[in-house]
Amino acid sequence: MPEATALAGFEERFAEIRSVRLRYFVGGSGPPLVLVHGLGGAASNWAELAPILARRHRVILPDLPGHGRSAPLPAAHGLASFADRVVLVAELEGALPAPVLGHSLGGAVATRLTIRRPDAVERLVLFAACGLLDFPRWRRTGMAILRALRPAERYLARNRLEVARRPRLKHVAFGGWGAVRPDALSPAATLGFLQGTGDKVDTRTAREALFGERCREELHGIRCPVLLEWGARDRLVPLEVGFEYARRLRAPLRTLPAAGHLLIGEYPTECAGLVEDFLGAPAGHPVEA
Repeated sequence: MPEATALAGFEERFAEIRSVRLRYFVGGSGPPLVLVHGLGGAASNWAELAPILARRHRVILPDLPGHGRSAPLPAAHGLASFADRVVLVAELEGALPAPVLGHSLGGAVATRLTIRRPDAVERLVLFAACGLLDFPRWRRTGMAILRALRPAERYLARNRLEVARRPRLKHVAFGGWGAVRPDALSPAATLGFLQGTGDKVDTRTAREALFGERCREELHGIRCPVLLEWGARDRLVPLEVGFEYARRLRAPLRTLPAAGHLLIGEYPTECAGLVEDFLGAPAGHPVEA
C-alpha cells in the first residue's frame, strides 16, 4: 500500500529542519492545528482524528525525529530537541500561533514546546500525556510491554492490511496495553497505528529524553488554556497521571470511560467533539463540564 494511505487526503511534505530531514503532512483548511504523535508511532497515528479536525482546520502532522520517515536527531538535549523541530515545521508552514495537540509522548513534547515557546501555542490539548509518569515503575511496565511486542512488531506492520481485517490479530497488536476493545478499532485506525511502526529508526533517543523530562515544576508557568483527554481504562499511562496534570495546570480533565491508551483511534468522534468545544470556548474562561 502507498505510504500515505493512512492519511488519505493529506499532502506529504519533507523539510530540512536544523540538519534533520523531517516528514510531515498537511491537510484541510481553516485555522491551523498541530498534532504530535506518541513514542514509536508516526503522523499516521492520527488517521481517524485528523480528517475529522481537517473539516474545519488546516492540520499539520509531523513525524517526530527518528519516527516514521523522519531522520533521527544527531544529538538530543531532552524533549526540547523534539519540541523545537515541531514548532519549526509549523513555523515553516506559516501556522503559528496555533493550538497544539499531543498524544502520549507527543503530549509531553507539546507541553515542553508550550513551556519553551508560549508565543507559539494558543491552546494545548493533551491526550494521555506521559510527561508526569512515575518513570521507575513505567520503565518496568513499559519495557515489559515493548519486549513482548517486539518479536511481532515488524510482522504486524508489514501485514497491517491483514491485521485490519482480522480481530484476533488486532488483539495481538493492541490488546492488554493500547485498546480496551482492539477488535472494534476501525481499519483506518489500525492501519494508522501500525503504519509507522515498521519505519521508525530511532525511538531510543525519544524514550531516554522522556525518562529525563522534568516538567512538573514548570507547569504552573503555562498560561494558555489547556484541555486533558484520557481513557479511563488506560493501562499504560493511568488516569491518575491525568489527575496530576489537571491539578497542576488547573485544567479540565475529560475522561472516556471505555477507552484505553489509544483513545484517539478508539473514540475519534468523541475526542474531536471535545477538542472542537474547547477550541470554541473563549480564552480565559473555563470549559464547562
